[in-house]
Amino acid sequence: MKKLLTILALLATFSLVAAACGSDDDTTTTDDTTAPADDAADEEEEAVDEEEAMDEEEAMDEEEAMDEEEAMEDNDALGDGSLGVVTVEAGAEVQIRSLNAITGDVAFLGIPNQVAVEQAVADYGPIKGFDVTSGTGLDDLCSADGGQAAAQTIVADEQVVGVIGTSCSGAATAAAPLISAAGMVMISGSNTSPALTSDQQGNAGENYNVGYYRTAHNDLFQGAAMAEFVYTDLGLTTAAGIHDGDPYTEGLANAFANAFEALGGTVTAVSGVAKEDTDMVPVLTEIAAGAPEAIFFPIFQPAGDFIADQASGVSGLEDTVLLAADGLLVDGFMELSQSEGIRFSGPDVRFGANVNESTGVSADEFLAAYEADQGEAPSAAFWGHSYDATAMLLDAIDAASHVNADGNLEIDRAGVREFLNGIRGYAGIIGTINCDDFGDCGSQKITIIEHLDSADIETSKANVVFEYAPQ
Repeated sequence: MKKLLTILALLATFSLVAAACGSDDDTTTTDDTTAPADDAADEEEEAVDEEEAMDEEEAMDEEEAMDEEEAMEDNDALGDGSLGVVTVEAGAEVQIRSLNAITGDVAFLGIPNQVAVEQAVADYGPIKGFDVTSGTGLDDLCSADGGQAAAQTIVADEQVVGVIGTSCSGAATAAAPLISAAGMVMISGSNTSPALTSDQQGNAGENYNVGYYRTAHNDLFQGAAMAEFVYTDLGLTTAAGIHDGDPYTEGLANAFANAFEALGGTVTAVSGVAKEDTDMVPVLTEIAAGAPEAIFFPIFQPAGDFIADQASGVSGLEDTVLLAADGLLVDGFMELSQSEGIRFSGPDVRFGANVNESTGVSADEFLAAYEADQGEAPSAAFWGHSYDATAMLLDAIDAASHVNADGNLEIDRAGVREFLNGIRGYAGIIGTINCDDFGDCGSQKITIIEHLDSADIETSKANVVFEYAPQ
């Protein structure tokens, strides 16, 4: 610095001398010694601006990283992303679907289920600020073809998270594989075939698919209930069964036969009819040859109408006790005169003061809303099961979702299954719900009623003559 100051001083001295000895003409000399200093100042200012911009950018990056880190810390949703994530954009709706038999001969079963889905969605309300919709109800037609066609429509929409349905087990055997492969879930309120879940001995049923659940009972329990009633309460030792080839009807007829034989009874025959048959005399005559004291025919209308009407006219079956199941435990059949005297097995619907824990709605409140909206009581027994199934699905979506930094709802498909797999002690309209390793979640409580008067079916529905509640 000292050397620099000395040099600057000498330069200043030389400048004064030069000025004194210079020419006396009018020419003015411009001093350019300040130009380099101005350029340096400009360059220094630009460097400062550039450094400030870099600091500001770094600060923004740090802030964004902190926001992302905070969002990750706030995201405690279930799931690991292994089945994909459904992103619902801000302002859009969470998509679920109802798949039930809503037309044809079995509409009596599917319509109450669909109404229950819609009512549960309304009662539950938004999930993390996002409204939920079940869309337009889809029809399973109570058949494999119907279930497959509807499932294809559902899986084509990648926004759908889960399905409530099907009504019929036969439809589920074709729908469930597609729903499962798409990473979605399906919860049925009325499928009861053992093949869809398990044999209750730790072995998966032949039609079991991961991601399938049901709040309806497993027919192994219903078959056991009817067998115990016939053998123990009625004191009968011989019986026959009739099915129509459907996974539900065949599964239940065989469950009854196996349980009846295990108790010491004799099964004289288990025969099949076609759903469209009207002349039941040939099969009834074949069954009569074994002289059964009871016939269990867990089938649907209209085939069930003809069996009930024609059985008493077949020689040897005049005094045979007729037994049916929940497929015929419906208003349309019980209003027929030939249905009088038949005993019916089905889910225990004595729900009393039960309340769904997710919505706070009781059985009585649901029924009041249903009748106000539909103008009649539910025509089949599984409305409570479908309501609970829907509430469970919405709880699962809530547990497996979070709102991201962009304000969108992200739903982890694997997380939805994780929640449903872990359901224990859930309080539903149907009672306490526990899901096992194969998707059986129902209470498994069965009652048998005796139908006395086709003109007063509500009294008959309440005429419980046997109850079955496994541990």
